Amino acid sequence: MEARVQMAMLYDFYGSLLTVKQRQVMELYFDEDLSLGEIAAEFSVSRQAVYDTLNRAEAALKSYEDCLGLLKKHRERVTWRARIEKLLLALAKTDTTPEQRKLIVEILKLLDSKTPGGD
Repeated sequence: MEARVQMAMLYDFYGSLLTVKQRQVMELYFDEDLSLGEIAAEFSVSRQAVYDTLNRAEAALKSYEDCLGLLKKHRERVTWRARIEKLLLALAKTDTTPEQRKLIVEILKLLDSKTPGGD
């Protein structure tokens, strides 16, 4: 299942770089959950042709990620954001002044509005 999620995320980042046919096949396979045979019937091609198209598309997406690293950077941002939020919440539980608590709340709001998951 993780491989499927990984491919879906790569598609979200780089799908527009694929050919129209590759995008169509990937959307039918991953989004619509159609089988290779069902997709083959849709395009009047063989199951092998669909399989090859999927493999080429997946290889292209992985290649884009290897070169650009957008998914890796996204995951890193999500991780640091969660860590910062956890630290701020821990700080808020300590003996802080009203002004410090106000700043903590303001920073948390900024994190929610400017980072992945808060857009």
